[in-house]
Amino acid sequence: MHDDTLSDEIQQPRKRRKGIYILPNLFTLAALFGGFYSVVMAMNARFDLAALGVFAAMILDSLDGRVARMTNTQSAFGEQMDSLSDMVSFGAAPALIAYEWSLKGLGRWGWIAAFVYCACAALRLARFNVNTGVVDKRWFQGLPSPAAAALVAGFIWLMTEWGKRGGEVLYLSWNQITWVTFAFTLYAGLSMVTNAPFYSFKDVQMKKSVPFAVIVLIALGIAVINIHPPTVLFSLFVAYGLSGYVVYAWRKAKGQQVSMISISTDEPDERGLHK
Repeated sequence: MHDDTLSDEIQQPRKRRKGIYILPNLFTLAALFGGFYSVVMAMNARFDLAALGVFAAMILDSLDGRVARMTNTQSAFGEQMDSLSDMVSFGAAPALIAYEWSLKGLGRWGWIAAFVYCACAALRLARFNVNTGVVDKRWFQGLPSPAAAALVAGFIWLMTEWGKRGGEVLYLSWNQITWVTFAFTLYAGLSMVTNAPFYSFKDVQMKKSVPFAVIVLIALGIAVINIHPPTVLFSLFVAYGLSGYVVYAWRKAKGQQVSMISISTDEPDERGLHK
């Protein structure tokens, strides 16, 4: 009897140790490095490179999920890793860059603004994680953290570029620019925790064929960005940062549903979300 039991244990195959997928997590780690690089550059007063690090992290962050879906390598580990990377690259990094660049000149008000942005980024990411299954995937509930980071970092990048041409930027004194930075930081942070709908572009199918004119427009868009990247990119993200409130006001005026929570009450815990 003992020998049979021992034989069964020997013949029973060992469970394979569950690993992680390398390819999508490499993109996530690269995005995390972009955020870390931004903080280091801000500490060394290279704010132009700090802003570029945030934008590089945005590009890499947009790729990791697509790579995971294309290669069928999605995992719960990857989702958690992506959220933690986003918190560093689009939460802590922009707040620290803004503080080092200008906000620390405001004393207590400066670090309060930076902390509000950082806290709102954490709340935004936490809400996104728990609402993934109930939010309409075509829209973001609140300004996505990469776009909020682009507002803050883009403004700093633009002001740094213009600041090289003179002591004053657009006839604004440094003190005035500091308060504008304060306003931008608060606006970006608080916009992340609103219920305003921001288009997610997730229904754009990359595998479908498109008319030739679309490729021409993309080429023109790249050419326009290259005219002066800081100005064009910042303008695009300002427009996107306002678009959610425009859509919200439009739907409210039309009497349409403004909440991005899908109409589904399959789970009892979700019923309170559909009000």
